Amino acid sequence: MKSDGPKLSRHQRMAELVESARAGDRAALDELIVTLTPVLWHVARAQGLDRELSADVVQTTWLRFLRSLAGIHNPAALTAWLVTVTRREAWKERRRQLSELSEPGDFFEQRLTPAECADTAVFDHDRRDRLWAAVGRLNPRCRQLLRIVAFADRPCYREVSQALGMPQGSIGPVRGRCLAHLRQLLETENEGEWR
Repeated sequence: MKSDGPKLSRHQRMAELVESARAGDRAALDELIVTLTPVLWHVARAQGLDRELSADVVQTTWLRFLRSLAGIHNPAALTAWLVTVTRREAWKERRRQLSELSEPGDFFEQRLTPAECADTAVFDHDRRDRLWAAVGRLNPRCRQLLRIVAFADRPCYREVSQALGMPQGSIGPVRGRCLAHLRQLLETENEGEWR
C-alpha cells in the first residue's frame, strides 16, 4: 500500500498545481513546467526532431496548455494529455520538415557568431554528433532514459517512471548501466580519447 500513496499524492499535487495555475498562480505554472518539460523534450526528440525543433514543439505544447487551461476537466491526467499534444505537434513538425526542400546553400550557411572560433565550433559539433550517434546505438530503454536526463537538472523519478513505464527504484541503477555502456561505446569508437 505504501507504493500507492506517492502515486496518489503525485496526481493530487498535479491536480492542485493545475487548479492554482488556473487561478493565476504563476509559481504553480512554473512548477508544472519545470516538472514536466524534460518528459516533453524526450517525447519530441524521440520523434526524430533536432534540438531547435524540439524546443519549438515543447513551447507550442505549453502554449496549447495555457489556451486549454480553463477546459481541463481531469487535471490528474495532465501528463498524458501533454505527452499526446507533444507527440502530435512533433509529427506535424516532422511532416513539415520532410516536405520542405531547403535550398542547397542553406545547408552550408555559416552560423558562427564573431566571438566563436571556427575550429572550436567544428570540434564541439563533431563531439556532440558522436555523442548522440552513440546514444542512438544504445537499446531503446537507455535511449529514452538518457534523453530525459540530458535535459533535466534534477529529473523527477516519479515522472520518469510514469513516462517510461519503469519501476521508480530501478531508474538510478538503469541510468548508471546506460551511462557506463555509453562511455564504453565512446571510448571504443575514439580509442580511449573521449574525455
